[in-house]
Amino acid sequence: LLDFGLWLVLLAGTGWLAVASWGSWWAVPAFLVYGTIWSSADARWHECGHATVFRTRWLNEFFYHVSSYMTLREAHLWRWSHARHHTHTIIKGRDPEIQVRRPADLLAILLDFCHLKGGPGELRKIFAHALGLIDDEVKDYVPVSERPKMIRSSRIYAAIILGCTVWSIAAWSPLPLLLFVLPRFYGGWLHQLLGLTQHAGLAENVDDHRLNTRTVLINPVFRYLYMNMNYHLEHHMYPMVPFHRLPELHARIRDELPPAYPSLWAAYREIVPALLRQARDPDYYVVRELPAAPGAAA
Repeated sequence: LLDFGLWLVLLAGTGWLAVASWGSWWAVPAFLVYGTIWSSADARWHECGHATVFRTRWLNEFFYHVSSYMTLREAHLWRWSHARHHTHTIIKGRDPEIQVRRPADLLAILLDFCHLKGGPGELRKIFAHALGLIDDEVKDYVPVSERPKMIRSSRIYAAIILGCTVWSIAAWSPLPLLLFVLPRFYGGWLHQLLGLTQHAGLAENVDDHRLNTRTVLINPVFRYLYMNMNYHLEHHMYPMVPFHRLPELHARIRDELPPAYPSLWAAYREIVPALLRQARDPDYYVVRELPAAPGAAA
């Protein structure tokens, strides 16, 4: 509650500053900060989806649905999508959440720093599902029993988006859209910056998470906004460990893992060349060195 309470205070405070600065150039950095805090709801969507944040189930569910809207990830669809991601991590044809498919589309990766590649696709799904139109890919991982919930939730999202659009037109002001629909786009840079470190450039079609997932050490501010998901390898190995225990888990098992990347800079020194090469050679991937098994001969 303290963790989420601080986040809500930051969200409300930066939103107030953004509105107060409207009409001046100060609105640009103010809305950028507000959008960044808003987009960090992606980490809260993720953790509440694992139901490891609160002991009280309804609090997990409440914040899961709120943050799902904020990230434009329809809650019921993405609950099942993410379950498949953890079951078949970076397995081609099975994992619907492979962020960088091969050959790497460099333009799409850059566009998603403003959610301009993934965002329109999510909006299309929301409005299609609101009309009851579900494609075969979604049917593959969302059970029949969950589809009415997905349709109902999509209609709520669509109503909010359309309501804010009408509000903006009636008020002759973009503020309603800037505050309640568009932050995931103009504030999405941090989500993409951190999210790419999870799996980009690593092996596909392997069962050992140490070969397809990274842990990267980052500064305390980013760690707070990212809810410790920089310990992503540990999270994939033990997905029911709460976010606040991941640093402790890392300390306990790090000798059995490839070394953590000491900074974002160190991670991107590997990621950028890997993606540039994967754009030309889809068979290339970064090979991670695994530590010797305990007791193995030197």
